Amino acid sequence: MGSSADRRVIGFGTTLRRDAWWVELLPVIAVLSTFGIYATFRAFEGKFYAWGPYLSPFYSPLIDPQHHWWRFSPALLILAGPLGFRATCYYYRKAYYRAFFLHPPACAVSEGGRGAYRGETRFPFILQNLHRWFLYLALVFLAILWWDAIRAFFFQDGFGIGVGSLVLLTNIILLTLYTFSCHSLRHLAGGKLDCFSCTKFGPPRHTAWSWLSRLNERHMLFAWVSLFSVGLADLYVRMVSAGLLKDIRLL
Repeated sequence: MGSSADRRVIGFGTTLRRDAWWVELLPVIAVLSTFGIYATFRAFEGKFYAWGPYLSPFYSPLIDPQHHWWRFSPALLILAGPLGFRATCYYYRKAYYRAFFLHPPACAVSEGGRGAYRGETRFPFILQNLHRWFLYLALVFLAILWWDAIRAFFFQDGFGIGVGSLVLLTNIILLTLYTFSCHSLRHLAGGKLDCFSCTKFGPPRHTAWSWLSRLNERHMLFAWVSLFSVGLADLYVRMVSAGLLKDIRLL
């Protein structure tokens, strides 16, 4: 028989916490919902994805833009890669499990009686175990987006710097920080080792693990700022491509 304090936290949302724990859920719901709606619209829109040397990150790599064999938006051909990496991300899983599924609503807050806990052992949540494979795919996308960012500095009249060049460069830097702060990448570099000096390439792996560990400490921050940057980068390219905004040449 548990204590009276133990019995008071059985019902859904019941907690001994006195702070406004639910406030933390609101920005997560607002931001992820807004981004999801916008990204879905853009993925299906199928136009306004390029202007001059600028290519929207939502459409990169650009595949069959002339619709020779693919009738739908080119973005749908590459959507699974970046979406899969973010959806299976350890931090995002914590964020949307709490915000949208209330599972649990917050630390030390009861989610009520939901039966036996099965974790991520059944469909569809068992697919979260593919995160490391999505990481490998994300590294490929990262290389492609770096190429897009470099190409954004080369206009028809040669090298130049436009506002869009800086927008795409900032975006890829933040995406790189997000990807390299990934828990799985840190684990691959050396997080799974008990002894660096007992394995091949121990010192270099320890150095890599140390740097990745420092980035990993700010993984939540990089997850959010890179989400904003990739959305704003696409929005900027769309606005310029649609003629709603004029790109300013700085050089």
